[in-house]
Amino acid sequence: MCTGKCSKCIGITLFPLAVCAIVSNILLYFPNGQVLQVSEITDLVWFFHGILGAGILMLLSVALAVLGFAGGAYCAVISSLGLFWGPLCDTGDGEYLYPFRNNTLEENYLFNQTTWTICKEPENIILWNTTLSSILLAIGVIEAILCCIQVINGLIGFICGTCMRKRKANISGM
Repeated sequence: MCTGKCSKCIGITLFPLAVCAIVSNILLYFPNGQVLQVSEITDLVWFFHGILGAGILMLLSVALAVLGFAGGAYCAVISSLGLFWGPLCDTGDGEYLYPFRNNTLEENYLFNQTTWTICKEPENIILWNTTLSSILLAIGVIEAILCCIQVINGLIGFICGTCMRKRKANISGM
């Protein structure tokens, strides 16, 4: 048996086992389908051994890739908002505010660089903000895409395995 087939067999076995462990641990909180007081539930149930140990930790690879996707998407959304709303700056009266937050997309400061002179301090804050927010937006999108691919790859490998059949041409050619 090649490692891919072994990985496939283990994966096919671990996935339903992990789901069963999570469901079983949750059912332990409701003995015989009854809702009891916390003090009436077996104390070891609160260690989440089926949910964490035999459940979630067995699915950690896919879960971390999903978490990575969420992190990348979160970074992209917040960076987009940072770009759209603009930076906090001093407009010359010593008070820091967000001078571009009420603009519409058509009136956005990104498309009208002459409005950038509104911000007096910190110097070059708009260029600083747009450059770094754009970098973070790109990084977030790339991370989200890569983690999404990893989720799909992990699920395919989990279900189908990674073993490739040997080609007769390679064997006979050696």
